[in-house]
Amino acid sequence: MRLPDLEAWAIFAAVVEHRSFSGAADAIGLSKATVSKAITRLEAHIGQSLFHRTSRRLALTEAGKPLADHAARILAEARAAEETARDAASAPTGRVRLAAPMSFGIGSVAPLIAEFLALHPGIEIDLHCSDARIDIVAEGFDVALRIADLPDSSLRARRLCGIRMHMIAAPAYLARHGEPKHPGQLGEHRLLGYANVPGPWRFRGPGGAEVSVKPEGPLVANSGEALVPALVAGLGIARLPGFIIGPHLAAGDVVEILADWAPPPVGLHLLTPPSPLRPARVEALITFLGARLRDPCEGGHGPGSGS
Repeated sequence: MRLPDLEAWAIFAAVVEHRSFSGAADAIGLSKATVSKAITRLEAHIGQSLFHRTSRRLALTEAGKPLADHAARILAEARAAEETARDAASAPTGRVRLAAPMSFGIGSVAPLIAEFLALHPGIEIDLHCSDARIDIVAEGFDVALRIADLPDSSLRARRLCGIRMHMIAAPAYLARHGEPKHPGQLGEHRLLGYANVPGPWRFRGPGGAEVSVKPEGPLVANSGEALVPALVAGLGIARLPGFIIGPHLAAGDVVEILADWAPPPVGLHLLTPPSPLRPARVEALITFLGARLRDPCEGGHGPGSGS
């Protein structure tokens, strides 16, 4: 099936509206030759002349008169469709799909979303909290928050802040097994690992010295929150972010160890698909989260890694 030449019909409507080829060309930003070729192409397609042309006058033919009304409607519908699309792209209304890590999403993002929705009643948020690594393009997310050292990718990434990690253990565990003073001694201890960030624990110490330790122990979980009961029960040593472990540190359930050997900070990143074109509703959420999630990261109990 041959598609209609919508461009030629729109140009025909413009010529009728402005009563000349040159007037239509000026109005729609095309050359007079392009306008003339479009009309000739349309006439050839329908097998009829649309205009009587003289050096002084342009008039519709009898066949062209009823077609002018159809062309005007086609042009009006196209303009209305573009205006609707522009409004949807610029007005802060509609749904935004946001992905965030599980514990961080529940504890830190959800309260902000409630505040954001109060500021933007025309926007709807579809918040997906999961510690699984997602493909935001394939799964149709507009924005994702990710806490990690990011590999190279085609996604647009904005680093919001660095995040401090904590090496912690329960006092009962340290009373039974002793407190390690150097990361190299962690191999003698029971370590609780986070499955979604594989690989060794890395430390940077006095004088810039660096040490890596492979975590091995009685529990590995794909949620940092899931490690807390075993940690508080004195079953091992863990590396967790402040937004998970902060309340337990404040209560004395756990204490920080290896203070001179802090794990390197990881980053809280805001990711979007590669296209630079974003609807206003997405841009509004990005701006809001970018501002509100920057300052909390500076403290010891702010957002943390991979949970």
